[in-house]
Amino acid sequence: MTVPRAIVAEDEAPQRRALCKLLEELWPELEIVAKCTDGLGALEALTAERPDIAFVDIRMPGLSGLEVARAASEQAHVVFTTAYDEYAVTAFEAGAIDYLLKPIRRDRLARTVERLKERIGVQPPRLERLLEALQARIGGGDKGGIRWITGSVGSVTKIFGIDEVLFFQAQDKYVRVATAEDEVHIRTPLRELVTTLDPQVFWQVHRSAIVRAGAIQRIETNEDGKLQLRVKGRADVLPVSQAFQFRFRPM
Repeated sequence: MTVPRAIVAEDEAPQRRALCKLLEELWPELEIVAKCTDGLGALEALTAERPDIAFVDIRMPGLSGLEVARAASEQAHVVFTTAYDEYAVTAFEAGAIDYLLKPIRRDRLARTVERLKERIGVQPPRLERLLEALQARIGGGDKGGIRWITGSVGSVTKIFGIDEVLFFQAQDKYVRVATAEDEVHIRTPLRELVTTLDPQVFWQVHRSAIVRAGAIQRIETNEDGKLQLRVKGRADVLPVSQAFQFRFRPM
């Protein structure tokens, strides 16, 4: 019999340890193949490990749990962990995603484990519509993200509105910020930058690249068989890593 495999994505160490410990007690046959501290790590674990189940915190630094769940659609059974009851109820009522409210109770996790045992071996559902509904609820209100980019080119300092930016690309110790007609370098690491950007507007497509979704001209396959994208009004070609290919699945 095939051993079920899972990843746990939770940025708070005490919560992550507690969930893993309970899973070991309630489902000793389950193999936890990755314990992730952020959304990017979870995406990479999904790609590398191909788990049957993904326990995902909705709120994580960088990529949110919703983005991770979108990548897991039709590939793994998703269980959200959340401190926000209104999100959990929406997901649960849809029937496609189970949820665990924090702090996670043993009896509630036991019921989730029993449901997951029944679903193992069954094709995981498509989650796109449910995730869009959840995003609409979570995304309401002002995110308080950055509105201006201040960067330099040599000894010259320039300021761009965030609406002008087409993409961000990590290069050595700097991040390159490109608009339609100009570019600057900033020192803020990409992993920090992604937490300040609207995920519905800016998509991370590689560890080294974030692109404005509306600025994507086309997606193509290079001579090595890997995805890459071209940006409107620029000659630049940005790589798309396997972990982020879910963004370009046909609707």
